[in-house]
Amino acid sequence: MFDKESLIERCPRVAELDDSALERLNLMIGFVDESVGIDHLVNCIADGTSAKGDGIIRCYVGFEPSGKAHIGWKVISLQMKRMLDAGANVLIFLADWHAWVNDKFGGVMEDIQTTATYMEETFRALLGNPPEGEGAGELRFLWASSIMDSGDYWARVLRCSKNMSLARVRRTFSIMGRSEDSSDGDLSRFYYPALQAADIFEMDIDVAIGGMDQRKAHMYMRDVADRWGWYKATCLHTPIISGLKSSGARMESFDHKMSKSDPSGAILLHDDEAKLSKKMRKAYLDPEQPDSPVYELIEHIILPEFGEVVVTPKPEFGEPSTWTDLDSFKSAVADGTLHPFDAKMGVAAGLSRGLAVVSEHFEANPETLERVNELTK
Repeated sequence: MFDKESLIERCPRVAELDDSALERLNLMIGFVDESVGIDHLVNCIADGTSAKGDGIIRCYVGFEPSGKAHIGWKVISLQMKRMLDAGANVLIFLADWHAWVNDKFGGVMEDIQTTATYMEETFRALLGNPPEGEGAGELRFLWASSIMDSGDYWARVLRCSKNMSLARVRRTFSIMGRSEDSSDGDLSRFYYPALQAADIFEMDIDVAIGGMDQRKAHMYMRDVADRWGWYKATCLHTPIISGLKSSGARMESFDHKMSKSDPSGAILLHDDEAKLSKKMRKAYLDPEQPDSPVYELIEHIILPEFGEVVVTPKPEFGEPSTWTDLDSFKSAVADGTLHPFDAKMGVAAGLSRGLAVVSEHFEANPETLERVNELTK
């Protein structure tokens, strides 16, 4: 929830918004870790306009098709749900050529696109199968390969790379999960941030959404806009969930980020409650410390979705309890009211509750997941 007065200091036009418009704005920006350049979004709401000029606010999230779904998709899906509820058109951009540049699946485009199809199915389930189309409150999917035949698009890519130094581009390599010195032998990777910026302008995007690890790409896009006098999309950055074994400390390098490369420290959307419980047993939770991936899962997934965490210990160890705010939960763990093991199992149960829609979908429609399982063995 944002503070109206501090928001007016950032963008004076917020003062012009009526209660309905403020509620709409709060849905869009009130639950993210960071919002950058809200002026464009506020102008769209206040004037009933948009980058395309038709009043439909378009937001997008870009994903490389690179493997099976992890819990970070749940965080960003909750934000996309809020955007849909606020009447935005939500575009999930499946960046198949970007994944090819980043050597996913060894550059085999057929495998990348199989995974893109799986991602479409997964997000439909996570979002509750909302109406699809180009209208307000509707969901769209678009593959990068569908816009790359346009000469205008490639002209825009060149503009997005013009007068950008190699050093400036290197600083964005973390968006690909790579270090700054990793790609001198592959020129295509130096075009990656220009591609990502061009996507936003090409599709008339008003709001670009990504995890905090995508911030550098969004700032690159805003630099490009300044150089060419183009409009600057508002950027919303969602929290990063830490690996289960990390302390949850925040750091610029995102070394704490949950990664599928550590299977026991990462939660996949296909983990059942037994597997979730097994993984959560090993999750870092020190009662004397305020940071933990356990608390992050509560704050960014379970409470936003359900408004409560239900802890059900074995009968001999206590009565079930329900927690509706994180501070009380932390205090109970700290003072011994809530045993860390029971706290972890309550989180496992809450996550399982939220992932039931995904398992139900793929139990009824297993084909695409089976193909992705083969690719990710």
